[in-house]
Amino acid sequence: MERTVVISGVGMIPFGKPGKSPSYQEMGASAARAALADAGVAYEQVAQAYVGYVYGDSTSGQSALYELGLSGIPMVNVNNNCSTGSSALWLARQAVESGAAECVLALGFEQMRPGALVAVWDDRPSSTGRFEEVAAGRPGADPKAPMAAQLFGGAGLAHMERFGTKPETLGRISVKARRHAAHNPYAVFRAPVTLEEVMGSPAVWGPLTRLQCCPPTCGAAAAVVCSAEFARRHGLDASVRLRAQSLVTDVPGAFDGTDMRKVVGYDMTAKAAAQVYEAAGVGPEDIPVVELHDCFTANELITYEGLGLTPEGTAEKFVLDGDNTYGGRVVTNPSGGLLSKGHPLGATGLAQCAELVWQLRGQAGGRQVEGARLGLQHNLGLGGACVVSLYEKVA
Repeated sequence: MERTVVISGVGMIPFGKPGKSPSYQEMGASAARAALADAGVAYEQVAQAYVGYVYGDSTSGQSALYELGLSGIPMVNVNNNCSTGSSALWLARQAVESGAAECVLALGFEQMRPGALVAVWDDRPSSTGRFEEVAAGRPGADPKAPMAAQLFGGAGLAHMERFGTKPETLGRISVKARRHAAHNPYAVFRAPVTLEEVMGSPAVWGPLTRLQCCPPTCGAAAAVVCSAEFARRHGLDASVRLRAQSLVTDVPGAFDGTDMRKVVGYDMTAKAAAQVYEAAGVGPEDIPVVELHDCFTANELITYEGLGLTPEGTAEKFVLDGDNTYGGRVVTNPSGGLLSKGHPLGATGLAQCAELVWQLRGQAGGRQVEGARLGLQHNLGLGGACVVSLYEKVA
């Protein structure tokens, strides 16, 4: 019998540039301690831990959590590319919901190197080889350009070609991201930028300029996931419920090359969102605040439509009307998102979780979305996996 799952505590550390951060052990331990302190839970009360990271040796999760003590609990290391953090959260939620555990820690961290993402292993097939083959066969393919930019930039071009979306519309998403991040002490880039600065920054590929691409980042975030019964029994905060969640991998047609939006997970997003809305009995029109995966401005644009926040083909109007920010229909990425807060791959999904918990508790300060009772999270990883989660304020 399924049980109510609550997020009793969240924690994260300020994200930083590669080369200037502490070690992953220190970052991970700090975020875990912050989440436990926020929940008012002792580490000894945690029954299981799921730890996510993309770049690191096996059992790095144990290495980080051993800084808190040697508890003997089961620990599982998770890697689902950029959706790693929310995949760890998905596993933690399953453990609690099924009754296998009462209190579980989900932790994500990343100690990244400067520059664009590159393959670590060159002596075996790439796990994203199918994606790369599709991108390499498209017009304008450039072996010198970052592959992720070609994939997501290609999705942006597909939207532009089909619906007449202007390049400047993508640029406006970066301007909005910085405006939101100005109120987030955890964000890497908090200084405002103008549309002219975004469009005038160095070209990366296709419609994307440098200020439309998320930066490599180091950081960590964590969540304490409990049953509502455990929270009540121990006097913990049970005001934020993880109401519905879906993890989806690539669906048929993802690699046929006819639409680059599908290659980067548009259909995964739509399927996961539909499952969450159905399970929760709500629709996108009920959502006032969203943390979505804006690794590039193009992905934020197509994700508006994938999540059903606006009908297909209307994302440009959604942006121009200001429906993606305060005073509009739904505030997207009040944290500043990956574009401005930063994107430490393993930590991103749990940082999104922390932001939405703070929003629903009314603890987001200058970023607060007034009266928010529902929050939607979207975390995407090529390879691929997409996790959509719905949070609800219940008290």
